[in-house]
Amino acid sequence: MTITQTVILGAIAGFTIYVGLPIGRVERISDRVRAFLTMTSVGILIFLLFDVLSNAQAPITETLNDVLAGKAGVGDFASLVGVFVVGLSVGLLSLVIFEARWLRAKSEHAAALSPARLAMMIATGLGLHNFSEGLAIGQSAAGGQIALAGLLIVGFGLHNATEGFGIVGPLAGTKPSWSFLALAGMVGGGPTFLGTIVGYSFVSKPLSILFLSLAAGAILFIIGELYHVARRPDVKSTAMVGLLVGFFLAYGTDLVLKIAGA
Repeated sequence: MTITQTVILGAIAGFTIYVGLPIGRVERISDRVRAFLTMTSVGILIFLLFDVLSNAQAPITETLNDVLAGKAGVGDFASLVGVFVVGLSVGLLSLVIFEARWLRAKSEHAAALSPARLAMMIATGLGLHNFSEGLAIGQSAAGGQIALAGLLIVGFGLHNATEGFGIVGPLAGTKPSWSFLALAGMVGGGPTFLGTIVGYSFVSKPLSILFLSLAAGAILFIIGELYHVARRPDVKSTAMVGLLVGFFLAYGTDLVLKIAGA
């Protein structure tokens, strides 16, 4: 598979995120439906957090086993752990700082971010996650594992389609512009395309861990921002159902990947 073919297919896998974005244009919506959609996005993000952390941990554990077996030095293990710690910290704290200095700097009521800002933060966190997916696609194709690369493209494409719903969850009832949705989709899905190019060019454990940990930190922050919806007594049961639906939706698409052997 040439780099051109790989990059085109990687772009398709990333931009399936646009499948779920149009639902954000639904204007008239009840508080219960809004809570359901918002918590559905939280459920998707919680699953992605587990998925991201497990994928970041895998090469670290592999290196630790090599150290114990005398096949690698302690420095190799320590450097990967350091990359993970730095990535997670930057991913979380950079959003905290950015929010405090820029997003809420001119607001007299800093209790909550606007739906549009939350949606863009979700898109950013998903973009970091999707960059690592692009790395996996590119590295598989570059290594001659064409079947695996194909399965990853199909599987990630299905998975990314659900992420569009995660982005527009906070936008329920606000009717964002098409240009905003286009930008959110580019921020969330575009990095799959970029990751495919980088992954095809070279393989790097530290780079993969860095972007996975950055994504984990960003997702942690976003979950904290969105979860307040579930605290309202009048919509709590609906919100919890939405959380379960989102989690199982993400789990189901991931399970398709596993069944396919990706």
